[in-house]
Amino acid sequence: MDLAAFCRAIPKVELHVHLLGAIRLDTLAEMAQRQGAGYTPEEVADLARRDAKPKGVLHILRALEQRILRGPEDLHRIAYEYLEDAASHGVRHAEIFWNPTGTARDSGISYSAGADAILAAFDDAKHDHGISALLIPSIDREADPEDAVEMVDWMAAHRRDRIVGLGIDYRETDHPPEFFWKAYRAAKRAGFRLTAHAGEFGCHWRNVETAIDLLEVERIDHGYTVLDNPALARRCAERGIVFTVVPTNSYYLRTLDPDRWAIDHPIRRMPAAGLLIHPNTDDPPLHRVDPERCWRMMVENFGFDLDDLRRFMLNGIVGAFIPEADKRGLAATFSAEYERLRAELEAPA
Repeated sequence: MDLAAFCRAIPKVELHVHLLGAIRLDTLAEMAQRQGAGYTPEEVADLARRDAKPKGVLHILRALEQRILRGPEDLHRIAYEYLEDAASHGVRHAEIFWNPTGTARDSGISYSAGADAILAAFDDAKHDHGISALLIPSIDREADPEDAVEMVDWMAAHRRDRIVGLGIDYRETDHPPEFFWKAYRAAKRAGFRLTAHAGEFGCHWRNVETAIDLLEVERIDHGYTVLDNPALARRCAERGIVFTVVPTNSYYLRTLDPDRWAIDHPIRRMPAAGLLIHPNTDDPPLHRVDPERCWRMMVENFGFDLDDLRRFMLNGIVGAFIPEADKRGLAATFSAEYERLRAELEAPA
């Protein structure tokens, strides 16, 4: 067993993946052609191009919402195919972000129809591949804050057991978390778990602080600029807040020196600050990554060792929005499997 096989086989959860960003590239091309979206195969390939200094993927997600998705069955297919692929890489449980505002506004798919289709895909993937999944509707922070409140109203009116929390994503620049406090308060009153993208695009550490103190989130997605405020980082460490980090984050690949990006990347310094981090794929096909490569990058690019990977694996369980009894069971099972696989990896040739 080599490192790649080890990173593929170890049991893991995925807490930071976006439904539309998880679309297979061949599915994207097929749907674009079928829907008559006006894209040639070359244009579809160009949509998902990832150069040495990659731009973000929001333009692809907008294209899906505005020109490609046409029915709940498309959401079902994307969700099922992602879970099928993730299960083949050792992912046992996934928590998936979905932006209902854009889906309803631009694709004409109602919240209830979209949610039911996605949850049906979860059922099918559980039956076929043994992977469990939860859905986290996520605020489109480029839309109006009142749209976020409306989305939470949809969530409360159409409750489903596996729709467990509220998130927020899309472009953080000029859309700070405090704009959306009403939606988060409503979600908390309704009993939903809370997470938020913050500190992602080099944005001020205050966005992380606001997400924690005003929005009252339980975990942070990205959160890299928390390191710019050591006191805030210590507070997050003391509270045991899990940070779902992304090794292939476009902002740092684009802005850091190519020869030093993995040396200067905040991910490298977060565990030393006492922060609980957990690696994730974010938008796997669009980032040209899968769970195996994501976890392997933590060793090959960021210099972590096998003990670190074990801690990251368990951090994911800590941060998952599942019952505490399930967390204890997963931690025991994952730990035993991890040690067995590690013994195979380290066995003399």
